[in-house]
Amino acid sequence: MPIPAEWNLTGKAALITADSRGWTPYLAAALAEAGADVAIAGAEDSDMRDAAAAVESEGRKAVTIATDVTDSAQVASAVDSALAGLGKIDILVNNARVEFGKPFIEVTVDEWQRVMQFNVKSVFNFCQAVGKHMLEQGRGRIINMNSGLALRGLWNSTAACASHGAVHQLTSALALEWARNNIRVCGIGAGWITTDEPDPDAQPDLLDRYLPSRRRGHPADLCGLLVYLASDADDFVTGQTVFIDGGALAHG
Repeated sequence: MPIPAEWNLTGKAALITADSRGWTPYLAAALAEAGADVAIAGAEDSDMRDAAAAVESEGRKAVTIATDVTDSAQVASAVDSALAGLGKIDILVNNARVEFGKPFIEVTVDEWQRVMQFNVKSVFNFCQAVGKHMLEQGRGRIINMNSGLALRGLWNSTAACASHGAVHQLTSALALEWARNNIRVCGIGAGWITTDEPDPDAQPDLLDRYLPSRRRGHPADLCGLLVYLASDADDFVTGQTVFIDGGALAHG
């Protein structure tokens, strides 16, 4: 996509967390296309390697760091590796999350903890570890990839909704705490996203008909906002979660 001059990320270094949803290659490639070098941290079975290949296809440097994003010691080590590989971290994208649906009465304590560890503690871990570096350098951009479920409920999804709500509040509060340090903290609340290529001949299903857009989103739909929030153009925006959901929240 064409990159407006004020959104140019040339000379910037980004760290993004990976999971298994297939979004990371699109998001990492968008940062690289805008000019950033990118470190990707995630499990070996995540989409980390695909994201690195996408970054390199844009002619930028990629660093892969095998990491348990729920383990604070491993995250601290991953941030050190990113700093060693890129020299600095200007942009943090907390992208890793797990999706989970189950009737509340059947959710086990271990399942609840897993959702909270992966969706909330991982964001805490990386914000804290990268935040120390950003505070020292006097600037930074943090983008927390979130969900429309931060604001709206969904049956059989209490654990997921609670985790997204926590990240929503973490984003707002941390933005206030670090605003005077030239660190902007924002979120992107994604709606129903699929990595499948759209079939123009397919009839919309029940979910597609519910959405005002009459289609589900694609990770590419998130990339323009991601690059803006990562750029120097985003100087007067902080503490906001912007929802890209095809109009789903307008139903609320």
